[in-house]
Amino acid sequence: MKCDIVLAGVGGQGILSIATVLGFAALENNLYLKQAETHGMSQRGGAVQSYLRLSDQPVYSDLIPYGKADLILSVEPMESLRYLPYLSPEGYVVTNTTPFINIVNYPDIKRIMEEIELLPRAVAIDAEAIAREIGNTKASNMVMLGAATPFIDIALESIENGIREIFGRKGDTLVNINLRALHAGREFSEANR
Repeated sequence: MKCDIVLAGVGGQGILSIATVLGFAALENNLYLKQAETHGMSQRGGAVQSYLRLSDQPVYSDLIPYGKADLILSVEPMESLRYLPYLSPEGYVVTNTTPFINIVNYPDIKRIMEEIELLPRAVAIDAEAIAREIGNTKASNMVMLGAATPFIDIALESIENGIREIFGRKGDTLVNINLRALHAGREFSEANR
């Protein structure tokens, strides 16, 4: 098993929470992992990325070379395009369709989505709308994680356990919202890939 994941987004969108949940799930399955993250000006809406490398064999570098990522999981659509050079020819892109417009010259969202639709393996999901239906828009990152789970070779139960571990101290209500968000994202992805 090997899975190299580029997590991309904007500060405050929960990239590092996704990485932490996946890291917990990997450790629960006795997988090796390496993670590298770049925060940028995250507290001001700047770009945030995290490389997450999971394997049943030792991982010697935390960086993912161009053309080798199995998955780009992006909680912001423009950021998904920024990291396309990392995507392997067989890789998947899972992206949110809701932009985080943090610059005055943000590209036309229609053009961004047209580029994503040209990709051979992509899932575009309105994570904010799904999270809103669940009752907490802050759970959109877990909707995104759920949408990516069909492309990550880790049991869904372990990812659920990661959510319980990471959010457990904040109470059962928040854990359950995040679990519902995870399942809603997975259901969408399975129906639309």
